Amino acid sequence: MSQERVSVQLVQRQDYQFDNRFDAGVPGLLTDEPAPLGSGLGPSPVQLLASAVGNCLGASLLFALRKFNPQAAGRIAAEVSAETGRNADRRLRVTGIQAQFTIGDDVAGYKHLDRALATFEDFCTVTASVRAGIPVTVQVFDAEGNQLK
Repeated sequence: MSQERVSVQLVQRQDYQFDNRFDAGVPGLLTDEPAPLGSGLGPSPVQLLASAVGNCLGASLLFALRKFNPQAAGRIAAEVSAETGRNADRRLRVTGIQAQFTIGDDVAGYKHLDRALATFEDFCTVTASVRAGIPVTVQVFDAEGNQLK
């Protein structure tokens, strides 16, 4: 098993705002809590989690499609939502994540589409890790709105 360590440095700017610093060459990012705690000047931790799940799944879907269809260059769009609720101790938690993808290409001629759709989630590091504690549902549609998965 290959191991890699990823580090992010966070420095409080003010109140609930943090400057996130990544490896050299990667632009920084301001994060903030939404009102009434913060000012909402950047994505919240819950938004970052939803974004990480969506980005990882989208990249994994693209990789799976291109594995059998190198010409697959269509735009993949996603909408990811994270639901929050209270646990038994009344602490706010992410209770579920829903990801919906649309493949911009005409997928009618794609080879092994069923195989790509059946396996792409397994190769998404972030989603597989998050699923250990949070239910994640995934749907995939084609450009005409037909559900593929």
